Amino acid sequence: MMRRAILVALGLGLTGCTGFEYISKTYVSLPVQVVTIGCNEPYEVYDNRQRRRMLVVSNSLREVAGCGIGERNEGRDPRASRAERFRTAARAFLDETVREDCQVKGETVFSDLQTEFAYTCDAPIEPRGALTPRLPGRTNIAPR
Repeated sequence: MMRRAILVALGLGLTGCTGFEYISKTYVSLPVQVVTIGCNEPYEVYDNRQRRRMLVVSNSLREVAGCGIGERNEGRDPRASRAERFRTAARAFLDETVREDCQVKGETVFSDLQTEFAYTCDAPIEPRGALTPRLPGRTNIAPR
């Protein structure tokens, strides 16, 4: 519940009322799933399977001090690197939830930390409540 409150507050603070309203209606009731790319960079994903849209969320600490951001992308615009990482996370999420046939068809950047991806799939939309492959959320992460 706390994570949802943080997502809502972040949405309000960074995207304005219109973006906040949209994110609230589309994603706030969905469980968070975590996909990992690169050198263990986790991204939170809120997947609205009925609308075929997902919200990929990063955090500000990773965006400032993420692994390899400095050397790997030296000389590149950080925004270009960020967009590429979000796209990689979206693709990895579809692959890891057994939807390799799905294609990302569009994206909307709400903030430096939140990007929505629209996708299409050959398979029909699952009815609400159908059992679908899920990735773990952050609740089961063991302390180091």
